Amino acid sequence: MIQIVKDTRPWFFLQTTHSTYGMRVMETGHLEHLYYGERITVDTQDPSSCAPLVIQRAFAPGNTCIYTKEQPQISMEDVCLEVGTCGKGDIREPFLEVCFTDGSVTSDFTFVSFEVLTLKDRDERMQASGLPHSYSEEESSSAKCLHIILQDATNRLELQLFYTVYEDCDVITRSACLLNRSDTFVTIERCMSAQLDLTEDYSEVTHFSGAWAREMHREQITLSSGKFVNSSYTGTSSNRANPFVILSPENTCETSGSCISCNLIYSGNHYEALEKDSYGKFRFVAGINPRSFSWQLAPGEAFYTPEAVLNFSADGFRGLSGQLHSFIREHIVRGVWKHKPRPVLLNSWEACYFKIDEKKLLQLAKAGKDAGIELFVMDDGWFLGRNNDTSSLGDWEPDPKKLPGGIASLSKKIKELGMDFGIWVEPEMISENSNLYKGHPDWAMKIPGHPHSEGRNQCILDLCNPEVRKYVIEEMTRVFSSGEIRYVKWDMNRNFSDIYSPYLPAAKQGETAHRYVLGLYQIMEELTTRFPKILFEGCSAGGNRFDLGILCYFPQILASDNTDALCRTGIQNSYSYGYPLSVFTAHVSSCPNHQTLRITPLETRFQVASFGILGYECNLKDLSGSDLNAIREQIAFYKKWRDVFQFGSFYRGAENEASDSETLSWTCVSPDGRRAVGLFFRRLTVPNQSHDWYRPVGLLPDVKYHFYGRNIKYNLKDFGDLVNTVSPIHIKQGSALQEILSRFVNMDGEKEDLTAYGDTLMRAGIALKPAFAGTGYNSDTRLFPDFSSRIYFMEAVE
Repeated sequence: MIQIVKDTRPWFFLQTTHSTYGMRVMETGHLEHLYYGERITVDTQDPSSCAPLVIQRAFAPGNTCIYTKEQPQISMEDVCLEVGTCGKGDIREPFLEVCFTDGSVTSDFTFVSFEVLTLKDRDERMQASGLPHSYSEEESSSAKCLHIILQDATNRLELQLFYTVYEDCDVITRSACLLNRSDTFVTIERCMSAQLDLTEDYSEVTHFSGAWAREMHREQITLSSGKFVNSSYTGTSSNRANPFVILSPENTCETSGSCISCNLIYSGNHYEALEKDSYGKFRFVAGINPRSFSWQLAPGEAFYTPEAVLNFSADGFRGLSGQLHSFIREHIVRGVWKHKPRPVLLNSWEACYFKIDEKKLLQLAKAGKDAGIELFVMDDGWFLGRNNDTSSLGDWEPDPKKLPGGIASLSKKIKELGMDFGIWVEPEMISENSNLYKGHPDWAMKIPGHPHSEGRNQCILDLCNPEVRKYVIEEMTRVFSSGEIRYVKWDMNRNFSDIYSPYLPAAKQGETAHRYVLGLYQIMEELTTRFPKILFEGCSAGGNRFDLGILCYFPQILASDNTDALCRTGIQNSYSYGYPLSVFTAHVSSCPNHQTLRITPLETRFQVASFGILGYECNLKDLSGSDLNAIREQIAFYKKWRDVFQFGSFYRGAENEASDSETLSWTCVSPDGRRAVGLFFRRLTVPNQSHDWYRPVGLLPDVKYHFYGRNIKYNLKDFGDLVNTVSPIHIKQGSALQEILSRFVNMDGEKEDLTAYGDTLMRAGIALKPAFAGTGYNSDTRLFPDFSSRIYFMEAVE
């Protein structure tokens, strides 16, 4: 809901179910930020009721610049603004930086007008942006957009601000459009998407850093002075710094306290900065990274910024996450796969790498079908000359030696097995050793005459060039039409270097990185429109481009190339702060793990991967019969609970926050609250500690639930030579006798089975069967060594 308080100058209040965002037009004409926090009551007929929100000013602070002689009490350095600019005394992080033809950089935007738009009207205004936006499928959606127009009368610039309110999700989005109403060029050097000036103590920043194979490392810093920056300069949203950040007071935790989050619907270089000024206020800005960015704005032209997603919660990080999960599912993800259950897939990569052929793939697919796999994916290595990563990108012709019947034949045979077929592509890349490069060397992003730094032996196609975009669209259309393809894994395996577009003139090279992203969005928009039934999965060396921009086109993204179960608990736990489980994929792979060489139980690998969109990446042909049987049971179980995993409400256990916690818990609850599934995971075992509690979250407090676990059998080998303390004969580890006995002798695991009310389970927790602590074992003992986990079920008793 958008409330307008009419006064000499208007006041604006954006109301969601639980939050209020307030601002007003100052006596100077600037837009002053008043409040963002828990919902407050606004009397639209009584402007005086809003007076407590306004900072009173009698004089400007010392050693500051006053805005005008007529208002000597106002220094822009000490005002909470919606838009900060350069030159009028505001020395904090600016929202906008513009350079004019005379070399000056001062700009000053004051209020002109406003209107309230429907989402349809808003989208029509933004049609020329080339950027994806949030949306609503409901014609009668309560979502509305406040459209405010500011102007710099001296320089004849117009700044349009868009505030879209998604009331039920407690989300407010912001974006901007700068129009050049003058008759000369101006150069944009920075144009942010959102700015928040806060008087409350939001000094703690939660951000998510990392690198390839160790994405989304959650970190918290406390800003006592100065500035903190979370940014990407890789050409992508990056695995180094996800564009999702959270601001909070130091005492905010999982279950209580205030917090504000910001995420960008953007897939390129981004920038988020929190600054504490000299007067104790905080300024936060988010948008396109201004580093190496510039944009030549011609007379009559407009520049649009990506949409920023803002969210406030008074109920800690858990409350924030729930709101964002709902928003992303309903207002970001779209198309036929929005609410459709995602299939369990088997990907050929870790099983085969580049060494694939039709015979090997069909053998792998048959093993997958026997285990219950629904989708078989042929990864890298299928096209002509692609035997390693040094060649052939851009030449999307099947290798006749590997696929004698091409994609059509293989996909048909996979279909006949009873599975859907999927394919890997990397459309944005070009290899120097390729026919495409020989014919079009100018299509690669390189500086002519300069040595070029490559990543993964490949160059990036210049998507600024419309001919290149046309080629990618038509080539991918041909590939996707060449067989019965139901899934596409869209990869992008390198960062930008030597950023230069041979297509653009010298004066526009600062636009290259952003124009690349706009070109990518055009390609994805066209291909997803042409192939609406294909399930597209984003991948950029795993999680190198995990953002809301990609999710506007592709309903899921590979969370990480790292399939190690221990690493994945941290990665997936961190993603859950800002993203629902239905948008990231998780694969079960072989051990020792291909990224860490760590050995973890197969059951743990499966259980962790279940809290996401489940896939497998191991060579099923080489697994033992017992492992294949286990996987068959896993997949059958997952299908039974898939709706809860993929579309239920997800909750982190409170203990997950502690950096020294050796346990982690998750709970997924069905939309009606009557079915739930939980995970309890241990990192490292603590000696002589047998008691653990699992505390589910999100259950209906007054409903009685049947709580139970899976039936577990332990292999004799799990006990090592401890078995000799009870065995009538000596069993040597690694011996033929041990191998034979392990095939026939299995030890019964503990059985958890009880009935209790939801409030009891959540508040008191469930005291689990005692873990093995070195002093005995029976069927009531929980064997729970390093990297072990359990899945538990909760079903309402009718």
